[in-house]
Amino acid sequence: MSETILETARLRLRRCTWDDLDHLVALDSDPEVMRYITGGVTTPRELYVEEVLPRWMGAEEHAGCGYWPAEDRQSGEFLGWFHLRPDRIEPEYLEIGYRLARAHWGRGLATEGSLALVERAFIDLGAEQVSARALLGNRASQRVMEKCGLRCMGEFDFPVIMLGDHALVSNKAVKYAITREQWRRKGPQDG
Repeated sequence: MSETILETARLRLRRCTWDDLDHLVALDSDPEVMRYITGGVTTPRELYVEEVLPRWMGAEEHAGCGYWPAEDRQSGEFLGWFHLRPDRIEPEYLEIGYRLARAHWGRGLATEGSLALVERAFIDLGAEQVSARALLGNRASQRVMEKCGLRCMGEFDFPVIMLGDHALVSNKAVKYAITREQWRRKGPQDG
C-alpha cells in the first residue's frame, strides 16, 4: 500500500504508483468523464505510461503538492484522483482539481476531497490563495467550488490543450478562488 497523503471521512488520498495505471486509463476512457476536460477525447494508455504517471510520481516539486489517487477509506475501491499544485497561470498560488469515475458522481466526494485540499493549502502549506477552474458548461464542478467557499473570479479562454497528437480546441472557462483571509473569516467546513 502506498503512503497516505490525506484522509477524510470517506476518502483516502495516497501517492501514485504504477499499480494505478489501469484505473487511471479506465477513468480517462469514459468520454462522459472527459466531456468537460477534453471534449470527450479519451487519454491514450501510452500517454499515461510515457508522461502522466512519471510526472505524477515526481510531482512533489512544490512541497506538499501532488496528484493523488483517491480510494474509498473502507473498501479501498479506486474512485478517481485529486490534485493540489501551483496554479498554472499564477504559480505563486495553489490550485485544486479532481476527476472522479462516473459511478461516484453526485455523492459529495468531490466537495469532501476539495474542502480537505483547501484546508491543507491554507493550514499546512501557508498558501495565500487557492483557485480552481472549470469549463463554463460544467455546473457540477462550479457548484463544488462554491461549496468549498471559492468565488467566481470571471470567465477566460481556456488555453488549447495537447493530448498526445490531438490539439483540443479552446473553450470558455471560469476561474474560482478564495484567499487565506476569506477562508479564515468563513471558517473551515466539513462539506
